[in-house]
Amino acid sequence: MNSIPKFVLNNGITIPALGYSAIGYRNEETIGKVVNELIKDTSLNLKREDFFITSKLPPKDQGYDNCYQALLSSLQRFNMDYLDLFLIHWPGTQKLKPSDPQNGINRKASYKALEDLYTSGKIRAIGVSNYTHRHLTDLLSHCTIIPAVLQVELHPLYYQKELIDLCRKHNILVQAYSSLGEGKLVNGEVEISVIKDIARKNMVSVAQLLLRWGHQHGFIVIPKSTNAERIKENINIFKFELSNE
Repeated sequence: MNSIPKFVLNNGITIPALGYSAIGYRNEETIGKVVNELIKDTSLNLKREDFFITSKLPPKDQGYDNCYQALLSSLQRFNMDYLDLFLIHWPGTQKLKPSDPQNGINRKASYKALEDLYTSGKIRAIGVSNYTHRHLTDLLSHCTIIPAVLQVELHPLYYQKELIDLCRKHNILVQAYSSLGEGKLVNGEVEISVIKDIARKNMVSVAQLLLRWGHQHGFIVIPKSTNAERIKENINIFKFELSNE
């Protein structure tokens, strides 16, 4: 992780510029077991603070009490005392229609729970995921702790400028998922000649180009892969730079 650049969040803690997204969730126990085993291996000289661990609040657990307990349950599964970042995964509550006003009530209560958990030291940073400009504006109108991270879909085919501008105004770091256009930009389903040409010019893959594009725009990128070679390839995005052209 030391070879990966870091961003500083609005509360002063650092976060890696490149993260590894889980292919599937329900893996907290596995991740916790691996991390704790690595820490116990004295030959590696690793500490808990060498890892940046993020988890999310499921839509079914919206609301103050549910959210609070969900975080405590996550800590149990990880077998850790704290998490580095905890995100509200979705602005709505499972089984509620998007138009149901209870969604807004639950969002506000969930965020208050995260603020209290942050104050108590159970999480080092608070974030939200899949929030629109409206959702984020509403949150900023009542929160006492500004979110450190907003995680949203973001790539050259889906650039949410108004939302990004709002984040920059409030020093909220944007974490981009689906950086490869849900794979469509690298598997040939959607071909953009200028992207292929720029990748060829820089002697990198289209995937590396897209991840580097996100990084140079100031976003954390979190590509998904179970392929060891592709994971190594992703890390190499810090070995080249794109021109402003």
